[in-house]
Amino acid sequence: MRYPLMSLTLAGHAALRKVMLLLTIALAFGAVGSAHSADKRIAYLVSDVRIPFWNIMKRGIEHRAGSLGYKVDVYSADNDAKREIEFVAKAIRDRVDGLVISPTNSSAAVTILRLAKTAKIPVVIADIGTDSGDYVSYIASDNFEGSYQLGKVLVKALQSRHWDKGSVGIIGIPQKRANGKARTAGFMKALEETGVKGGDLRQQVDFSYKETYDFTRELIAANPELRALWLQGSDRYQGALDAIADAGKKGQILLICFDAEPEFLEMITKGILAGAGMQQPFLMGEEAVIAMDAHLKGKPVLQKQLLPVLPVSTENIKELMPVIRRNVLGINVK
Repeated sequence: MRYPLMSLTLAGHAALRKVMLLLTIALAFGAVGSAHSADKRIAYLVSDVRIPFWNIMKRGIEHRAGSLGYKVDVYSADNDAKREIEFVAKAIRDRVDGLVISPTNSSAAVTILRLAKTAKIPVVIADIGTDSGDYVSYIASDNFEGSYQLGKVLVKALQSRHWDKGSVGIIGIPQKRANGKARTAGFMKALEETGVKGGDLRQQVDFSYKETYDFTRELIAANPELRALWLQGSDRYQGALDAIADAGKKGQILLICFDAEPEFLEMITKGILAGAGMQQPFLMGEEAVIAMDAHLKGKPVLQKQLLPVLPVSTENIKELMPVIRRNVLGINVK
């Protein structure tokens, strides 16, 4: 298996160390704002708001924050670790009341938590997770169970076509992330229980169409018995579908995804997608703000909250539609 990981250049590491050093000095000598503004304010630090999942979560945060009387500052790191730390520094200087984070990866979260703790700013983690550190609450999808159930959906689809002797390839999110590890583990458990072979895994780095297309072609070439592909995301599904078609495998390889796009509702109904494990990012964003608000008011908060992932297929999409539209896609929310 190949595990390419997101990394910084040497220049990037030097710049990152400089930002952290300056911020640490500022914290040590109290060189940050000394008072909150009249408005209650939360900062949302997100790995890349251009990705639909994070954009929907942002809207969930803003929706619930507005109803509870908070203003929200949104900082998208665009998957850049240096930019992420710079935004942490800005949030600390601005003395926000609380920080909600969806970090670039679980190890980056450790640094964010350490700096926020020094500045005495509470943090709620919304997905991704952390390797260590102190935080108010961790709001996440049940990635293991959700991926396990999604794996069972795929196995059933393969068996109905008598393709269960073939293999399944995976284009995964970074396995350095806690949620990436859980997704892969849950999905592989479902395959192993039924004897379906896992073909190979590629890790996304830049989350682009080209990367998804190229990884799909690589997996098809390396696994002649490939009968299904699991994309551990959603927005680059077209790259996978195009690669399958260009390899002359249309109708011979199933595609199943994690997360959701609005067009998935029709694509699953028509059988273009075998299914999708739909997280509930709008609800997750709301729950992150609810947890932060409770903490700021001195109320007890669960340190870990797991929200279910919906294993959606042609068999249940109609009954799940109201939940999908609100909690998954953030459509028609009042």
